[in-house]
Amino acid sequence: MNENKYEFFIAGKFRNKDVIMDICDVFDKRNISNYCFLRNEVDYADKDLSQEEKQKVFEGLDLNSEPVVKIFESDMEAEKASDNFLLVLPAGKSGHIEAGVAYGMGKKCYAIGEYEGTDSLYHVFDRIFKDKEELEKFLSEEYKKQ
Repeated sequence: MNENKYEFFIAGKFRNKDVIMDICDVFDKRNISNYCFLRNEVDYADKDLSQEEKQKVFEGLDLNSEPVVKIFESDMEAEKASDNFLLVLPAGKSGHIEAGVAYGMGKKCYAIGEYEGTDSLYHVFDRIFKDKEELEKFLSEEYKKQ
C-alpha cells in the first residue's frame, strides 16, 4: 500500500524514458512531489541487464505474474494518491488508460508533447503543453496559484 501523497503522477511510454526523466527533473527542481513509473523498482530481471533488456523481459512475463501485479498495484495506488496527472507524449496504451483512470477520478489531467492525431478524447486534458518550456512556465507562473 502506497501511503505517499503526490502533486503529480507522471505517465508515458518506457521507450520515451529519456524525455520522461527530463520532465521528472522539472518537477524535482521545483520541489513538486511526483510519482513516475520509471522510478517504481520491482525485481523481475537480472540486475546486469540494460533497461531495454529488462523491458523486453517484462513484456514477456505472464499478465498474472507477481512482478506485473505488484507494478500495477503500486502504480494505481500512486495514481489515486496524486492530485494531478501528466501524460508525456508519445505514449502507449497504458499511459492513455491511466489518463482515463485519472480523468474518471476527477483529477486535473495534463499532457506534454506532440499527439499523433486529433482525437476528441484528448479533451480529458485540461491542457496540453507543447514542450518542456511551456510546462516550466505553467509550473512557475500558474500552478502554485491554483
